[in-house]
Amino acid sequence: MSRIGKQPLTVPAGVKVSVSGSTVTVEGPKGKLTLATRPEIKVAVEGSVVKVARNNESKFSKALHGTTRANLANMVAGVTKGYQKNLDIVGVGWQGKVQGKQLVLQVGFCHTVDLTIPEGVKCVLPNAQRIEITGISKQAVGQFASEIRASRKPEPYKGKGVRYEGERIVRKAGKSFVGGGK
Repeated sequence: MSRIGKQPLTVPAGVKVSVSGSTVTVEGPKGKLTLATRPEIKVAVEGSVVKVARNNESKFSKALHGTTRANLANMVAGVTKGYQKNLDIVGVGWQGKVQGKQLVLQVGFCHTVDLTIPEGVKCVLPNAQRIEITGISKQAVGQFASEIRASRKPEPYKGKGVRYEGERIVRKAGKSFVGGGK
């Protein structure tokens, strides 16, 4: 049995979990999230505890068991605390700004990189080289942060690019003159 899947999920006060058919809804102080579950997985709410079980012992059901429980735990944490990812823009003259529902990045190209901020995700720039992404959905926050980083990945020679806060870039040595000759 799945070690994660068999653990019951305790629901904190102020959070309401409801199951309707194959849809699980989690409602809390920060918002509301829904998850569509597969027919191989059963979710039951017993008071302030949510239990996840599987219908059979197939390999696919076993794979979904722990994943479903982890997704529900992430939803409960999202509607209570929320999630945040921070990114740093490293490069001379490189910057970002928010214009309406667009994040506009100037990251060394001859054009700007325009990214649409998804629904349910908030993007704040305390300064031009720092991006703070917050939201209640761990998947949405992480996906948008990944798209921003992919717009200009950090390069290993000078370290320029968009990186996660605290991300360590393995630097390479540049060209070197060995000398020698004839």
